[in-house]
Amino acid sequence: MSTYAMLNDLTKCIGCRACQVACKEWNELEYGRTYFTNTRDNPPVLQAETYTRIEHKYLPDVEESLPQQWYYRRHMCHHCETPSCVSVCPVNSLTKTDEGPVAHDADVCIGCRMCQMACPFGIPKHDAGSIIATMHKCNLCYDRVNGGQEPACSKACLTDAITWGPREDRLDKAHYRIAMEPDRYQDQVYGENVVGGTSVLFLSTNDISLDEFGFRTDLGEQVYTGGYGWSVLSRIPGFAVAMGVVLGTICFITHRRMPFMARKKEKTESPALR
Repeated sequence: MSTYAMLNDLTKCIGCRACQVACKEWNELEYGRTYFTNTRDNPPVLQAETYTRIEHKYLPDVEESLPQQWYYRRHMCHHCETPSCVSVCPVNSLTKTDEGPVAHDADVCIGCRMCQMACPFGIPKHDAGSIIATMHKCNLCYDRVNGGQEPACSKACLTDAITWGPREDRLDKAHYRIAMEPDRYQDQVYGENVVGGTSVLFLSTNDISLDEFGFRTDLGEQVYTGGYGWSVLSRIPGFAVAMGVVLGTICFITHRRMPFMARKKEKTESPALR
């Protein structure tokens, strides 16, 4: 089976947020209350109920000869080829699928935040407002992908800034665009090799650097998993990790008991049993 990937060509993005809306609708995610942040970004960061978002960057200091000063960057899970989040999850709620997506099962998750601490991109978010606190992130629409469809965000993109297909094909397409228009694109595909490679790839404008765009350029090609993933966690005080696991386990046990307690209450209050 081919490993699939998503190519985000940021030079084609117009900041319309169609991908954000499609993600919300397909995953049945709640729309949070909006508020003014002195930017065009809404929401300002990824959240438990927001798996992807568009960041609007205005660069007044770029050369006047350039065609635009507004640039758009998409934030989402990078779906690493060898994901650190999977390697540290104590309950196997995260899975790297054969098709490419790193799928997350919230029903199994205990909300210990191990994945959040191990992720080099800081993507998984904690649902602090929920009684059963769990982690949340983009699944790259694995339910759609597993059924032979493309993710909802790429399906909804109006300008083909987001495309879906076999990973090697997306890389070939990206390198072809760079070769054909070297003045337009950065001379690299972000995600091709970073942290061992990812299933979400980015082509960026040559007008500004990847650092200015907010991409992490300090990660290198080393895989953030296995022993390395645990070495990242080892920098965190032991008691913090222990408390996270303990509290997460309590939430997990409580979550599992709730259906039983509900049935017991229903049985007790049933008129037929009085």
